[in-house]
Amino acid sequence: MDAYIPEIESNITLPKSAQEAFPSLTPQEELNMRANVVALMADLTGQPILPSKNDVQDAKELAVKMAEDPKFRPEFNKYPNETLAMLAGMVAQMNVQIVDELSELKTYVVNQLVHSVEAAKDVKTKVSALRVLGEVDGVDAFKKRSEVTVKIQTMEEVEAELMELLDQVEDKYIDVEAKEIIDEVESKNE
Repeated sequence: MDAYIPEIESNITLPKSAQEAFPSLTPQEELNMRANVVALMADLTGQPILPSKNDVQDAKELAVKMAEDPKFRPEFNKYPNETLAMLAGMVAQMNVQIVDELSELKTYVVNQLVHSVEAAKDVKTKVSALRVLGEVDGVDAFKKRSEVTVKIQTMEEVEAELMELLDQVEDKYIDVEAKEIIDEVESKNE
């Protein structure tokens, strides 16, 4: 049997360490990777992952920190596998997509608002639900509309309109100037 020796390219630099070879991961990607390894090891060894109360508390604290500060990067290697598994489960629950399309969510919201209007026991609640329903895009009961009319004119028409406006301004200026002169004369005569 002949040994197969692959061709090895030259001048390719190798990373100094395994850590340098890995791509940079977001905290969530790293957590998912670690949780998958923990779950695989538990499956291979047949030992279930049973987090203690302290593991659950640590996972909750980490989840809160990660939710409050997206740039927060926990040092996952400081935590036991049970804490990481619990944290990964919590993060996965928070990141679940409830609906596939936003139109489904809009339909759900509109249906719930209509139900709220119909089920309202007092007028204040009913009016509040109707106000929110009226603001939904597509219903637009309270949307203020403005219309813009575009008037297309030839250059001659624009010039004529401008000249007319200038004549009106000039007439007003002359009228004001004439009134000032008349007022001056009348005040001297008195």
